Amino acid sequence: MGPSAVRVAGLGRRLAALGYSVTDLGNIDVAQAESLADEGPSNAKYVTQIAESCEKLARLVADSLAGHQTPLVLGGDHSIAAGTVAGVADYLRSSGKQAGLLWIDAHADMNTPASSPSGNVHGMPLACCVGHGPAELVNLLGFAPKVNPAKVALVGIRDVDELERGELRSAGVQAFTMRDIDERGMRDVMRDAIAIASKDTAGFHLSLDLDFVDPEFAPGVGTPVRGGATYREAHLAMEMICDSNKILSMEVVEVNPVIDQFNRTAELAVELILSALGKKIL
Repeated sequence: MGPSAVRVAGLGRRLAALGYSVTDLGNIDVAQAESLADEGPSNAKYVTQIAESCEKLARLVADSLAGHQTPLVLGGDHSIAAGTVAGVADYLRSSGKQAGLLWIDAHADMNTPASSPSGNVHGMPLACCVGHGPAELVNLLGFAPKVNPAKVALVGIRDVDELERGELRSAGVQAFTMRDIDERGMRDVMRDAIAIASKDTAGFHLSLDLDFVDPEFAPGVGTPVRGGATYREAHLAMEMICDSNKILSMEVVEVNPVIDQFNRTAELAVELILSALGKKIL
């Protein structure tokens, strides 16, 4: 329901007002948990169905880039990022290039089936992108890893599982916590994060989880965590991404209208997308 809420908030119309030619490819078919008799392995629930959906997504993303378009993916569950990033990486491989990855989130998403306390795959997609995690997702489209961990910047984390900390430290991903943002300010953190994701790459994919923003401003997310970015800090991050001219593709995830308030979180998602894609105050 997340993508529908973002559409209702006027995403297509408002992107068109910025001068973009917008093509909405609709929704990818995703198996619904309530219709399935078996959730699969307890340490990676529904991984087979998630991998099938991610492969469809990866091919659409790669085709979009090949058609000189900018993919903008809407979710739902952050596990879709395994598919989005696979598509970007697959497109660039044909020309010997690689993508950076800018992951903005309250959570590290670096769990594996061995470390996850819940078995929920939406806590594993970043690990999958750097070559760790369920084989069905790690090896999407027949290659791994999808990104070099040294080209990954993780911004805004404030809720990391105990065993996940070890996964994050050993992976080589550069993480900037909310304490870093508190001490250094969003501007300095984003400057460094963009530099990491841009160095010796063709550009970067932006994976934006709305729970990066404090629940005061984004209540409609699956796993809210207090102490997140303010409304203006979030916009500054997106504006700096736009100014870098390095963004190749973007996804915005974890919009959950069931627990939202008057579609506030979907409205914020649209506003942040617009800032990342060029809307300015003056």
